Amino acid sequence: MLARRHAGKGVDNIHPFMDLDWLREAYLRVRKDGKPGIDGVTWEAYGVNLEDNLRSLLSRAKSGAYRAPPVKRAYIPKGTGGETRPIGIPTLEDRVLQRAVLMLLEPIVEQEFLDCSYGFRPGRSAHQALRRIWRGTSEEGMTWILDVDIRKFFDTLDHECLRTMVHQRVRDGVVKRLIDKWLKAGVMEAGEWHEEEMGTPQGGVISPLLANLYLHDVLDAWLKDVVPPYLRGSVFLARFADDLVIGCERREDAEMLMRVLPKRLGKHGLTMHPEKTRLVDFRPPITRDGKNREGKPPESFDFLGFTHYWVLGREGRWEVRRKTMSKRLTRALVAISAWCRKNRTRPIREQHKDLCRKVTGHYAYYGLFGNYRCIANFVHEVRRKWRFWLDRRGGKGRFTWARFRIIMSYLPLPAPRIVHSVYAAKP
Repeated sequence: MLARRHAGKGVDNIHPFMDLDWLREAYLRVRKDGKPGIDGVTWEAYGVNLEDNLRSLLSRAKSGAYRAPPVKRAYIPKGTGGETRPIGIPTLEDRVLQRAVLMLLEPIVEQEFLDCSYGFRPGRSAHQALRRIWRGTSEEGMTWILDVDIRKFFDTLDHECLRTMVHQRVRDGVVKRLIDKWLKAGVMEAGEWHEEEMGTPQGGVISPLLANLYLHDVLDAWLKDVVPPYLRGSVFLARFADDLVIGCERREDAEMLMRVLPKRLGKHGLTMHPEKTRLVDFRPPITRDGKNREGKPPESFDFLGFTHYWVLGREGRWEVRRKTMSKRLTRALVAISAWCRKNRTRPIREQHKDLCRKVTGHYAYYGLFGNYRCIANFVHEVRRKWRFWLDRRGGKGRFTWARFRIIMSYLPLPAPRIVHSVYAAKP
């Protein structure tokens, strides 16, 4: 109610809502299996003296005595070429406090966030963003696609711009001070502290909300309120955190946006990747051999792990389909192979149980209408890799395909299944 009453204005004095019960709820919402930060404290260890720990945390947060510890730098694989992406791992106590502040801020900013934003928001998902793109391209004719890549967004986010954006929504000194401390906390890597003058670490609980707030002002609201008078046709935006595509009805609008977007982002310290950002001619073919008006096949583009492309459907009409990106499929299979190798000596029934969970999870995300062939290929390759590493656990040649097929007859992996259909729900 307080958030609705102050919609469009800065909300003051919200920190009193953050009491001991509030922090306890924040603690329960923190991932129990999250890796510990620089202090090594786990969720279970913090909960041994939970009431005392939370009471101390609350006192320090409100008095200003709380000192945000630096996040622990870690690296996760990015693609299959050996590239890695840095993430930050806050301490457990820091995650609890960030979650508590997130619970305060979310009702305030959610009132002004737009439907085009799908990432890290309650009740919204990547599949809703994918459905929006499908509807825009296949039903609304917005087939000039700007495939935009913001270069190192989480590393280059401007702190001063972000502070201004937060101040426009929240005037509470306790909350603003905490956010400022998290921005200045820095990173601990190889035992050395590094100051971060810009950006917000991926991995922090509060980071996705701050990222959404930043791009709402820089991109979402700008594209909704400022740009339309300069356009000759319709346009849509689908954004999941810093991953985004813009669809235009007319080519001249797409070309205009391609020219002005770098200037708009540059005003706020962001840049578009010159090689990964491109204008895609995604108009449907007009001939049965898949050529468009210029006699060329339509281009494809990638978004949220899927390649979007045109295909001739069973009824003789061209349809937009999505298939698993080849890089994502390769990455998933590399991870499965590494898991099978590491766990090959465990009892087969235990391996089967875990592999079933992994395969089911893959279907839950990639089981889109039109993507059956890719998920069927995925589970086929999982079977091959599982047999390969079982054959290595007690001497090569023990697990022949004949023996493995017998095992699969009573321990089968889940059959390929389409979970999401564009015809089943609207975004």
